[in-house]
Amino acid sequence: MPDFTPLHGLSAVADRYDALLCDVWGVIHNGVISFPEACAALQRFREEVGPVVLISNSPRPSDDVVHQLDSLGVPRAAFSAFVTSGDVTRDELRKLAPGPAFAISAAREQSIYAGLGLAFAGPDEAAFISCTGLREDDWETPEDYRAELTVAAARKIPLICANPDRIVQRGDTLIWCAGALADLYEELGGGPVTIAGKPAPAIYDRTLAVAEGLLGRPLARERVLCIGDGLPTDVKGANDQGLDLLYVAAGIHAAEALTAEGALDPQGVAGLLERAGAHAAYATAGLRW
Repeated sequence: MPDFTPLHGLSAVADRYDALLCDVWGVIHNGVISFPEACAALQRFREEVGPVVLISNSPRPSDDVVHQLDSLGVPRAAFSAFVTSGDVTRDELRKLAPGPAFAISAAREQSIYAGLGLAFAGPDEAAFISCTGLREDDWETPEDYRAELTVAAARKIPLICANPDRIVQRGDTLIWCAGALADLYEELGGGPVTIAGKPAPAIYDRTLAVAEGLLGRPLARERVLCIGDGLPTDVKGANDQGLDLLYVAAGIHAAEALTAEGALDPQGVAGLLERAGAHAAYATAGLRW
């Protein structure tokens, strides 16, 4: 039997928690449209229970990503604060300025470098790599970066990974992310890789501090619920932090975690978690109140 509790809605367990740390992509939107029931559930928790802090592996600063949420129809009433991997990455880049950095980034991600005083260079001259994502993620794959990363790997320079996700779902399409490039760099024998987002501790430290600030008091870890859909990021991060997790099956692993009718498949979820050496307190087909 699965060792988690299947949930129809968040309301069944909301009174057990004082704050939510909720993933974004795959839980409240898919990069193209927002999920109204998920947004309504977060808004209800925020209004009736406590703070909702969004915790995202977006490689952009949170102030920048909020505008994307606006464009997707995610109401600002659905969250109290927002922490991104991009926020944590900026802390790391600030330590390494002026570099120079070898930046692997899409045009829309350039805001992560604003005001840091970084210089830039190619892989044969840079002091480190800043990887926020593929430059053209609509069609490129990690293999398109093998030659550049091979040059950098031979020099053993560090890599800062601003988005540990390997893939995400944009609408009906799976796209490659910076985590896949970090994997390739390690495969090539490159220098040390620093992960700025989930599942690494730094983003949880920042997010929990924000939640405590909103509450105005210390936050007991057993009163924190994480919500997410990614096994190597959301699930591992919550497990490593000793925090309860509500696993959302309709996200990136939906093919294995949902039935053909779109309902929760407890055995499918149990198999996913077992193969990942992970666990969840609860599982749901999609976030709703």
